Amino acid sequence: MKTPPLAIALALSLAACGQPDDSRAQDGVFADNRILPADALSMKASFAPVVRQAAPAVVNIAAIGVQQYRDPFWGIPGQRQTGSVGSGVIVRADGVVVTNNHVIEGMQQIRVTLNDRREFSARVVLADARSDIAVLQLEGVNDRLPTLNIDDREEQQVGDLVLAIGNPFGVGQTVTNGIISALNRTETGISDSGSFIQTDAAINPGNSGGALVDMDGDLIGINTAIFSRSGSSSGVGFAVPATLVKRVVDSAVGGATVVVRPWLGVKGETVSADIARGFGLERPQGLVVTEVWPGGPGARAGLRQGDVITAVDGVEVNDQSGLNFRVGTREPNAAVEIAVLRGGRPLTLTARVQPLPGDPDLDRATVIRQGVLSGAQLLALNPALADRLGGDPFMSGVIVGAVDRRGYAARFLAHGDLILALDGRPVTAPNQLENVPRGAQLTLQRRGQQATLLIR
Repeated sequence: MKTPPLAIALALSLAACGQPDDSRAQDGVFADNRILPADALSMKASFAPVVRQAAPAVVNIAAIGVQQYRDPFWGIPGQRQTGSVGSGVIVRADGVVVTNNHVIEGMQQIRVTLNDRREFSARVVLADARSDIAVLQLEGVNDRLPTLNIDDREEQQVGDLVLAIGNPFGVGQTVTNGIISALNRTETGISDSGSFIQTDAAINPGNSGGALVDMDGDLIGINTAIFSRSGSSSGVGFAVPATLVKRVVDSAVGGATVVVRPWLGVKGETVSADIARGFGLERPQGLVVTEVWPGGPGARAGLRQGDVITAVDGVEVNDQSGLNFRVGTREPNAAVEIAVLRGGRPLTLTARVQPLPGDPDLDRATVIRQGVLSGAQLLALNPALADRLGGDPFMSGVIVGAVDRRGYAARFLAHGDLILALDGRPVTAPNQLENVPRGAQLTLQRRGQQATLLIR
């Protein structure tokens, strides 16, 4: 995925950095004699009614894990304790909590502190790295807990007032206010399928997983990341929208262990000013279709190469990430309306989105026993597997699942490498890589970079 210009100038910080500490949530005491600002002249009033409603459902999270390492001098393996501090939101009265995946990823012990200082252990029900959303279940809950309503109606507008509630730097529950600075923000470098709410409400390390709430006291997003030179808030924060949060929560509550994302089966390029002129468009708008997956939802709906997709279900899209997000938040088999420009004429097509084809199971690898690739565990890439790994579903090749360090392949292959060609011929199946002799040429892609190696 290309690095956006903004990410070059600024360092992206996922806000759950730091170690667990003894900070505790503030007492649940809120004023009851304030009124919500009704207009610009009422700004001297208070946000306390919204805070009083929302804050009890926002929790502090402290997670502890064990990290494997190897001593750089002696080469002796060992273990060390690692930790993370973040925030979360109770979304069901029986103790279902939503937070960021990066807050709890790789952790073995998770402790959740409520606003009223009660503490619970928690287990992970579902962790979705692609959306950076994880769902936890508090253990030992005997009564109904305060909750926040997930508002997935997407009625927000740029300029709306919002509050960010979380646990910055582990100091305890903190409330900051601001506005929605932008909606449907893509190309942030955070995710290739994300479409974020941008806010200037102060978000700092430890706020990750906390609530972004509107003036109705509803959850409209989960605070996830900031752009900052210093690592602290610079007024550019991002939240995962409630529509995606609800999709992950519903999957977890429904018993799923993974989030099944449907796709449209089309790939496109953002319409630039030059492309707009070539298509005779009034302005740069939409995504021009460059590839259509044969037999996929887009093909069945009648999409063609050269079509310009301008909106999905009435929401404008202008890049691949925006299209992935709009389609990915729908349930499999849901019907979506695709607004298209074809030959300058507007069309509306209806597509029934489907799960990506193929097997995403990483455990079904073929182990190469002979030749220079001995010791490599290989899987044929398919759209479902590519999507699970965060890659392009349209790519073909063979992906390296693992490499035996004692095998010959460990000299030049690494986990995640994509083998594209052998001696200039495309590779699509692991059996093409049995008994590869020395002197062969492998074309690989690693971390987005492609190279051809001569194996000696």
